Amino acid sequence: MKIALYHRDPRKGIEALKQLLREKGATLACYGEDFFSWEDLPADTGLFLSLGGDGTFLQSLTFVRDRGIPVAGINFGRLGFLTTARADDADRWIDDLLAGRYLVEERSLLRVVCGEMPADFYPFALNEVSLQRRGSGMLSVQVSVDGRELPAYWSDGLVIATPTGSTAYNLSVGGPIVMPSSEVMVIAPIAPHNLNVRPLVIPLSSHVQMRFESRSGQALLAVDNRPFTLSSGMEVSLSRGRYGLRYASFSDNSFIGALRTKLLWGEDRRNTL
Repeated sequence: MKIALYHRDPRKGIEALKQLLREKGATLACYGEDFFSWEDLPADTGLFLSLGGDGTFLQSLTFVRDRGIPVAGINFGRLGFLTTARADDADRWIDDLLAGRYLVEERSLLRVVCGEMPADFYPFALNEVSLQRRGSGMLSVQVSVDGRELPAYWSDGLVIATPTGSTAYNLSVGGPIVMPSSEVMVIAPIAPHNLNVRPLVIPLSSHVQMRFESRSGQALLAVDNRPFTLSSGMEVSLSRGRYGLRYASFSDNSFIGALRTKLLWGEDRRNTL
């Protein structure tokens, strides 16, 4: 099995990690050496290792696409909620990896259709699709779910999140945490003008259409961390992707464990005083 390694920035320890993998018998394909784009990724790649933080992990999706290659995140950054192992614990997880002792689960994606999307833009999101204002004026966002119009959102924008993305941008704007296997998506407003507007949970099978009006005439549409500019009145359609991401982890309790260790779920400072 060939293992692909991807990182965006030179990081301390990556060369040592490559060497350790090779010493333990792994066959590697490395970004910038053996492949430079998704078209160059070797056909016999059996596992894709993302070396960095969550941003690097999200970028990995644009390489594996619909090929069904499991992706595992190795944390070289800080929080690393999507990553399941740390670079400084490599001896343990490399042995697990090479012995096949890891879990693979399907994570849902959102597909974006928009007339102003750049021609070479990858239209799938693992975490979320967000519409954000440009300039000082708020947006008026019209949203319909399966053809049914919702009241307009007057806000700085909207986040439409997958279960995987519920702990990312969605959480920071007040959306709920959702278990990754849930068949839902979340619509969460960013700084809503009306305080009675709250996040809305809808079925993952829903078809969502949205368009906006603003004083500036423009907004920013971001698919995970990949943005492009959108014109007022342009319709954006969202639906569940026809394929998902195969998420590889080295722990059978990775999501709950991440809530405890990375989001400090249930921690009470009074217990440490």
